[in-house]
Amino acid sequence: MPNLEHPAYPSATLLHLESLVPCRESQVSMLLSIFGERQQFSFPSIFIYGHTSSGKTYVMQTLLNTLQLPHVFVNCVEYFTSRLLLEEILIQLQSCSSETKQTSHVPCDTFNDFVRLFKQAVVSRELQDQTLYIVLDRAEQLREMEANILPAFLRLQELTDRNVTVVLLSEIVWELFRPNTGCFEPFTLYFPDYSIGHLQKILSQNHPPEYSVDFYAAYINILLGVFYMVCRDLKELQHLAALNFSKYCEPVVRGEASERDTRKLWKNIEPHLKKAMQTVYLREISSSQWERLQCDDREPGQLKGLSAHTHVELPYYSKFLLIAAYLASYNPVRTDKRFFLKHHGKIRKTNFMKKHEKISSLVTLQLLSMVDHNDQLGGPRYKCTVSLDFIRAIARTVNFDIIKYLYDFL
Repeated sequence: MPNLEHPAYPSATLLHLESLVPCRESQVSMLLSIFGERQQFSFPSIFIYGHTSSGKTYVMQTLLNTLQLPHVFVNCVEYFTSRLLLEEILIQLQSCSSETKQTSHVPCDTFNDFVRLFKQAVVSRELQDQTLYIVLDRAEQLREMEANILPAFLRLQELTDRNVTVVLLSEIVWELFRPNTGCFEPFTLYFPDYSIGHLQKILSQNHPPEYSVDFYAAYINILLGVFYMVCRDLKELQHLAALNFSKYCEPVVRGEASERDTRKLWKNIEPHLKKAMQTVYLREISSSQWERLQCDDREPGQLKGLSAHTHVELPYYSKFLLIAAYLASYNPVRTDKRFFLKHHGKIRKTNFMKKHEKISSLVTLQLLSMVDHNDQLGGPRYKCTVSLDFIRAIARTVNFDIIKYLYDFL
């Protein structure tokens, strides 16, 4: 018996939709009830919130695409100013209309301009006969824009007198959005975190065709048994599952165990999953480097010498952290104002590294070394251990001229 039912859509389409959104049937059913039929006016604005990787973006994209509902989907982090955001919505609106052969840039400086241009963009019959959905992902960024942007989006249906619904997707609760001056209250819908049973069901759907469903489900059960307490991010778990499955299969491939010999399979994979807890989850090394580490069968902390350092692929912000650590390690303290303060005024003291865990992976890779003990009141201290050639190579990848900030080259 299907969980999704709606008189406006064929049962086959709803059954297909249900198969695409496992463990989110109740949320999709609620959204279908709110949407109503295509030609009906829906709720003016909907606020969907939940932690990262709870399926908010995926469910909305899948729902709108599967039911072929006209929509605009914009990430507010990518379009981080009001002008960029409004112009991108108008550009995508052009592609929704069959009367527009090609999209073109439309300058839009204010929300009043947007309302006027929006009315012009939805004159086509297919956009007038059904609800248009404007989905703003990472909507918390709207709070950084002009004060009128969020309230105006919430009342867009009223301002334009058109059948349009604005959907806001966010990781924070509505109470942190609500302006002090008040605004139109959206319909709120919560996406809870996936339970361990949900994660087991979702991850098990990606089993390779050459292995049985039960074999892959047993592997996922082991994976969740190790990682669930420290990581409930579905994307991270999917990454870990794909990365370590070949190691789990090795005893079966070599003929040393059968698919049902869970004990041998567990003993083979256990040390490698423990390595993954220290390195891959932190994403301080690439998947290819992790696979090389597994082949070498050594601990993550055993990357020795410059030859190991030169092959390390660091995330973007970790490179800046390493550059800052190098400058702090080799520049005299008295030169900080000279290099980094524009107006030589009073410096606001900041806690640069609040938690030891933020750089623990750089220590694991031996790019940093601890020079003080943890029991000191000021917290642990570190020194950058890489060479000048290495840090210059890292700095070049982020377009940072490190030589200009080194005291020895003045």
